Amino acid sequence: MLSLTKKNCHEHLAKLGHHCIFRCVNLCYCFPLQKYLRRFYNLRAGLQGTKTHRSSDAMHAKIREMQSFFNLQVTGSLDANTLELMSMARCGVPDVGEYNHFPRHLKWQNTNVTFRIVNYTPDLKKADVDRAIHNAFNIWADVTPLTFKKLHEGMADIMISFGTKEHGDFNPFDGPDGLLAHAYPPGRDIGGDTHFDEDEHWSKDSDAYNLFLVATHEFGHALGLSHSTDPGALMYPVYSYSQGYPLSEDDITGIQALYGPNPRHRKVKPKPDAPNKCDPMLNFDAVTELRGETIIFKDRFYWRLHPQFAEPEQTLIKSTWPSLPNKVDAAYEYPEKDMVFIFSGIRMWALNGYNLVEGYPKYIHKLGLPKTVRTVDAAVYIPDTGKTLLFSEEHYWSYDEKTNTMDSGFPRSIEMDFPGMAEEVDAAVYQYGISKSHLHLHFSHLADALIQSDLQ
Repeated sequence: MLSLTKKNCHEHLAKLGHHCIFRCVNLCYCFPLQKYLRRFYNLRAGLQGTKTHRSSDAMHAKIREMQSFFNLQVTGSLDANTLELMSMARCGVPDVGEYNHFPRHLKWQNTNVTFRIVNYTPDLKKADVDRAIHNAFNIWADVTPLTFKKLHEGMADIMISFGTKEHGDFNPFDGPDGLLAHAYPPGRDIGGDTHFDEDEHWSKDSDAYNLFLVATHEFGHALGLSHSTDPGALMYPVYSYSQGYPLSEDDITGIQALYGPNPRHRKVKPKPDAPNKCDPMLNFDAVTELRGETIIFKDRFYWRLHPQFAEPEQTLIKSTWPSLPNKVDAAYEYPEKDMVFIFSGIRMWALNGYNLVEGYPKYIHKLGLPKTVRTVDAAVYIPDTGKTLLFSEEHYWSYDEKTNTMDSGFPRSIEMDFPGMAEEVDAAVYQYGISKSHLHLHFSHLADALIQSDLQ
């Protein structure tokens, strides 16, 4: 344990003014591999700088441990997926259990936990910071017996502050982008304290790092939770922006294992867990190409399939496209205009690469679909004809991309034109080969074939 007391730490922080801890890693420039593994995976410091077989084996073992934690292909080497993961903004708390300051099952013994905001970030109004902190604590109070009381002076259980670089706890931040914040587990002195890196830009929306989301994550640590391996969990170490209720079933199960459920029986609707690409019953929401990559949407996530990636890469939709909805019904690429169209409910979005096209979202009926159509189940562009097929329930329409009009003679029956396919379509993809072209329609029980065969 650190010999730093709460009083000494916060006297030092007060001298710093507006400054503090949660960090992202830029492997290529500012945060070497060994330092990353030492900080987050307990790589022994004595092995750094050596060139022995023992140190090499230890390094590869820690890389494998990190790859296993993040559900990457376990190779022990720095492949493209591993390097990209290591470059993402993240929490400064280690990923391995019982390392450094985190003994097993630490928790607050009293259900009334106090907190104090030592200083404020200039990025937000004081009232916005207070609201973000208050709402973050309420998220954990909703699912536990815990209550949280704000103190305006003296020592609280959880002391909250903003600082930069070395900010008083010998656990320095690293400047803009990287480690965003960190928190200590329940205990005396510095236990429970939560620090935010003032070198980051803090916001109350998706324009920068969302203080409410980061604070809720860090308070999970301050209450005794370690990191989760579930990409859908709030306690996953990598930062991503999302709207709505932030806790998943995994988060709720973890905190209730420490404190029990909320005796006031307040009902919450947790986020769904991240989908598992190996689930034999997996079905997809939408599929599209995007500049040579294949994007597969499922719930709040999407997978990227790229020839340089050994494994599909899973990411939250909101972390890439904050303005898109959490649920995508259909998607297709129109390469002639370098645009991807996204459908959700009765609205559609247009993307140019990873940027939202101005003027969107629009209503799907602008395409010429009847008002009775409330959702597009699947969409696919056929380069041979210049037409886009739009599927909804048992019917489909043909949209002419050059004239921006719906073809006459539609809708037509899916079952009639695609014999043997009597169910509604989940996703569609067009595949062009040397000798022939194929249109693949995928249904719930066949969805896994998309990754396993059609896109190889």
